[in-house]
Amino acid sequence: MNLTSEEKERYQWQMWTEGFGEAGQQRLKSASVFISRLGGVGGTVAMHLAAAGIGRLVLAHGGDLRRNDLNRQMLMSTDHIGEPRITQAKERLRQINPNVEVVIFAENMTPQNADELIRSADLVVSAAPLFEERLAMNHSAVKQNKPVIQCAMYDMDATVLVTLPGQSACLSCITPGPPEWWRREFPVFGAVAGTAGSIGAMEAIKLIAGLGESTAGQMISIDFRSGRTRQVQVARDPHCEVCGSHLPVTGDLQ
Repeated sequence: MNLTSEEKERYQWQMWTEGFGEAGQQRLKSASVFISRLGGVGGTVAMHLAAAGIGRLVLAHGGDLRRNDLNRQMLMSTDHIGEPRITQAKERLRQINPNVEVVIFAENMTPQNADELIRSADLVVSAAPLFEERLAMNHSAVKQNKPVIQCAMYDMDATVLVTLPGQSACLSCITPGPPEWWRREFPVFGAVAGTAGSIGAMEAIKLIAGLGESTAGQMISIDFRSGRTRQVQVARDPHCEVCGSHLPVTGDLQ
């Protein structure tokens, strides 16, 4: 997909990146990414992918904006409190980059809607606060051979896990069900959430453009209390009910 003169000017500095160039930018323009939840993590992913020139964003997030969302949800603003978050997210992303097609769904991920929501995407980013949503997305993405990037945070910890179906561990390899310790509401700084989202966005760009090396098979973990960053090897579970017997993903996103 050829770039317009306006797009060449807009993305000039990132096209200077070795191994990316105009060909990488064209691959971004041709790609579609699905993101579940547009909070502190997912909203950051969406902003960076929009700014980088992804062709199409498919977004799902239910519910209205609350005042206590505003310390971390950078797509949102005070004057939209009480209004649907997903509509403000679309408006803000179009302001960031009007070249990006933004498709929205005012609903959260469930086992019932997962397949339909991500069917048209090339790559999936999970940023939901509930493990039930994450596991539903993981199951659907693996079944459809879609790379999935799990971006998460809790308190002062941020983690990112890239799954290439059939090649690297999926979320269910690590936790087949919601952990007993998990709570829906927890301490959060926007900077922690935003870091997880920024790393996830870059991993998505790398996969789509064939840039650098994917971190699939490793979990990136950042402890902001100590400032330590780790990359932990995560092995596939051959008995995983989701990906244990799945065939390798085929196509460009490997």
